[in-house]
Amino acid sequence: MRLVHSGKVRDVYADGDDLVLVASDRVSVYDVVLPTPIPDKGKILTRLSLWWFERLADVVPNHVISATDVPDEWAGRAIRCQRLTMLPVEWIARGYLAGLGLSEYRKGGTVSGVPLPSGLAEADRLPEPIFTPTTKATEGHDEFITYDDVVAEIGADTASRLKEATLEVYRRGAEIAAGRGIIIADTKLEFGRAADGTLVLADEVLTPDSSRFWPADAWEPGRGQDSLDKQFVRDWSSRLDWDRTPPGPEIPDEIVEATRARYVEVYERLTGTRWV
Repeated sequence: MRLVHSGKVRDVYADGDDLVLVASDRVSVYDVVLPTPIPDKGKILTRLSLWWFERLADVVPNHVISATDVPDEWAGRAIRCQRLTMLPVEWIARGYLAGLGLSEYRKGGTVSGVPLPSGLAEADRLPEPIFTPTTKATEGHDEFITYDDVVAEIGADTASRLKEATLEVYRRGAEIAAGRGIIIADTKLEFGRAADGTLVLADEVLTPDSSRFWPADAWEPGRGQDSLDKQFVRDWSSRLDWDRTPPGPEIPDEIVEATRARYVEVYERLTGTRWV
C-alpha cells in the first residue's frame, strides 16, 4: 500500500483501485495536532461511523467497501473504501446555536447567510435545522460561505441534492440520538463523487470528532454545555497560555482519561452496546 495523504486524524493509503482509510488516536484542536494520543479514539470513530453508515444507507450512498478486508495491524480502525473525487465544501447542519455558528450569529444575526430570529442565546434550539457550509481549507481555518457560493462552486443540482442530504442525515441522526438521551447540536459531513457520477457520503459520520454531542438531561440554553465530544479537549486547551500554533501542548493524563471516557460513553449510549 502507498500512503497518499496524512491528515490531522486519518491516514489514507492506496491499494489498487481502493483506498484504505485509517483512523489514528491523534486529536487536534484549532487545527493543531496535539502530541498526546487518546487511546482507542481511532477505533471508536471507525466503529461508530460504520454503525451510522448502516443506518443512513437509505438516505445517501456511502464509501464503505469493507471494514474487515484491511491489514491486521489496522484492524478495528480502518475502512476499505471507494476512491472519490472529494467536493471542496464542508457540509454542515446545525440544529442548535453553538461554536462558530454562535460567533457568526452574534456578528449579524445570520449563519452562512441564513437569517435567524433575534435574541437567541448560546445553545438555543433553532426553529428548524439549517445548512451552514464552510470552505474546506488546506491551510488555515475554514470560513463560512453561503448556499449561493456552493451553487457557484459545484452547480445548482449537486448543491441542492447535497444540501438536502446533509439536512436529512442530521435529522435522522438527531432523532435516533434523542431517543438515547443525546442532543446532536450540529455535524459536519464530507461528500465525494464516484467514477460513475454518484454522490457519496465519505470520511466519517456523526462522530465525537465531527459533531457536538450534549447530554439531553443537562441541556440548559444560555451557557456552554457539557460535551461528549472533542469540545472537552478544546475547552481544556483554551484555558492554557498557548497561542494555538504548533507545537501543541501535551495533554495531562487526567484530561486524556476524561476525553476517552466521553468517547466511550457516547458510543455506548448511541449504539446500545458496550465498548470492548
